[in-house]
Amino acid sequence: MRVLFVSSEIYPLVKTGGLADVSAALPKVLTALGVEIQLLLPGYPKAIESAADKSVKVELADFMGAGPMRLISALTPDTALPLWLVDCPSLFRRSGGPYQDENEQDWPDNAQRFAVFNHVAARLSLGLLLPNWRADIVHANDWHAGLLPAIVAGTSGQRPATVFTMHNLAFQGLFPAGLYPQLGLPGDSPIPEGLEFYGKISFLKAGISYSDRLTTVSPTYAREILTAEYGCGLEGLLQRRAKDLVGILNGADYRIWDPATDAHLPANFNLQNIAGKRVCKTALQAELGLEVDAEAALVVLVSRITEQKMADVVAVALPRIIESGAQCALVGDGDCLLEERFELAARHHPGQIAVRIGYEEPLAHRVLAAGDILLHPARFEPCGLTQLYAMRYGTLPVVRNTGGLCDTIVDTAERSVRQGTATGFAFESANSADMLLCIERALALYRQPLAWRKVQRQAMAQDFGWSESARRYLALYHDLTPQAAAISEAVTADPILEKAAG
Repeated sequence: MRVLFVSSEIYPLVKTGGLADVSAALPKVLTALGVEIQLLLPGYPKAIESAADKSVKVELADFMGAGPMRLISALTPDTALPLWLVDCPSLFRRSGGPYQDENEQDWPDNAQRFAVFNHVAARLSLGLLLPNWRADIVHANDWHAGLLPAIVAGTSGQRPATVFTMHNLAFQGLFPAGLYPQLGLPGDSPIPEGLEFYGKISFLKAGISYSDRLTTVSPTYAREILTAEYGCGLEGLLQRRAKDLVGILNGADYRIWDPATDAHLPANFNLQNIAGKRVCKTALQAELGLEVDAEAALVVLVSRITEQKMADVVAVALPRIIESGAQCALVGDGDCLLEERFELAARHHPGQIAVRIGYEEPLAHRVLAAGDILLHPARFEPCGLTQLYAMRYGTLPVVRNTGGLCDTIVDTAERSVRQGTATGFAFESANSADMLLCIERALALYRQPLAWRKVQRQAMAQDFGWSESARRYLALYHDLTPQAAAISEAVTADPILEKAAG
């Protein structure tokens, strides 16, 4: 089985969030299960620099009006998986991030950038770029690859089956309707119903409309997005496609996130010998300018600083957390006004609050290893990976009961403690009062070392590795394989419009 796995981020080549971690770990496990995986990634400068065994396989003089383009064959530097880089200098060789410039403004030509990326993916999957390779399955991830199922669906003859994974429905790839003629899709107007979203073009909606199967990253989130509260305006379409939708929980890559072998830590530790965690804690306190006190409860937050992650609620709650005698260390970036609120709190509470704006992978490892409590709330959370990493590092999560947080954290209610299943702390409502009550419960347990150690051991023993989830993806691929070899019945002048109308 040949699978083209298409993503805008793959760790360690490029990362802004959990998509990169998933796009690195899942293909590795699928390869071990016998799938022939080929990864496709935009040719960002750092990705081209970091990839191994590079060679140019395809050169096009002018692809879709974007100028010269090359398809570079390479290997991922850490796992040696086959990787294709779409090297289109006019679109991807830029300073700044994959989606935004150095001033954190969206690139104005993102629609064209990722449309070109999707067309290259489609041609590669159909065997039009390489004489000896075509895909049985195309696995497209998030809005950046949302046009790909639409392009493939409009192809006559033999085509691969398509799987579209929604990692976060809130990011939809919305663009002005006037850009439709630049996307390389059939017809100049009107926009097909499968792409139109309140007068705009939605790349995410295209993926949902035209993919053969849909997945999202946790069972609870798969149910939540069928409702108006979590569906982001797409709940009606998702309800119509519910029979094709499945929630498969993301996993943790314990090759990278394991305190026993983590090279980023000043001391390693494990479930049997946790002494190194105390060393990590005092070292981080010194590094961040916190009062060095191994007994003080250290509450950590490693997250995007956004309203989705309830950063506004955390900012309100910080003084109360400090009053309880705890310390706080926050690492992340996002909303500029919220960043300023956190930095102001750190200036007002030196030695008790430390804030580092920006994301650095080694620092994230050190913070999770040093913390006692992970503060990881969310108004909605498709899956979340940080709470999985934190548990393995013996840092107990405080979460809100939503999405994948429901699927991964067992609250320390009396029954769960008695049964030996508790792994963290959960609250219901997205407000500071409920969150603070939950934090107070966590701090109360922290002051009971024997009880704390019991729950800590249970959390560290959890196995959220990719093995089971990868098998579920493999079963989905097998279910689609006969469809991958099917021949389309008829070719219409505008197959995308025909499918949308149907």
